[in-house]
Amino acid sequence: MAAPVRDVTEDEARFFRDNGWVRLPGLVAPDLAGRLRRRALDRLAARRRTAGSGLVDRAFGQDRDIAEHDAEFWALAASPALARGAVRLLTGVQRVRLQVTNLLVKEPGEHGRTVFHQDFPWMPMDTSAMLTVWLALADVPADMGSLRFFTGSHRYGTLGRTFVREGDDALTRHPWLRDLELSPPLDLAAGDATVHSALTVHGAPQNRRDTPRLSFTATYFDAAALYTGAPYGQTDGLDLEVNRPFDHPRFPLVPVE
Repeated sequence: MAAPVRDVTEDEARFFRDNGWVRLPGLVAPDLAGRLRRRALDRLAARRRTAGSGLVDRAFGQDRDIAEHDAEFWALAASPALARGAVRLLTGVQRVRLQVTNLLVKEPGEHGRTVFHQDFPWMPMDTSAMLTVWLALADVPADMGSLRFFTGSHRYGTLGRTFVREGDDALTRHPWLRDLELSPPLDLAAGDATVHSALTVHGAPQNRRDTPRLSFTATYFDAAALYTGAPYGQTDGLDLEVNRPFDHPRFPLVPVE
């Protein structure tokens, strides 16, 4: 059964195309957000988690491909409404594939800020028509670490990789980004979401509350994208063919109806 997800409006799509990000209040029904939150907490409690030492690990914890292990998260990620929304938001895209899902947790006192970065520079796709839905599973007030975005930064193409060197991020490499408008601090209720382009420079502050920030993300990309062969952990060893579509079970087409 499809997850209860509302459709993206044309006004929201226009805002996304202009700004590179959009807030989607009440994207999923509150009862679904509550069920997913409980499942997420149960999964996190059942797993023996050790803090990593990498630059990403210092910013947040993650349970990659959560939808492959949990039917309710899969039902959400494979929701036709989410696929329709992604198609509506991305210019010139007819269908989308699911690239990855993630359960993200930002623990107070353990994780620091998420430095400003783009998602796309790591990707082995030949087109940047890609976006991430970031869903609050519990209320996420701004000082818990909701995302912030440099508005319009998606217009400037690929700006290089972050999380590579200590003390290096998109702002240190490109100080001119500060001339762009930074999105306001966002207070999100459970079931609210933000969506950002893979080219939008974004980051998040440290969680200054006393409870973990809990969110679910699903990333979608143009089904017509071709594989470039660039090294990437998710695609290495899958025997994908260069200059061919991502026709592999790891990247399922998501129906829009």
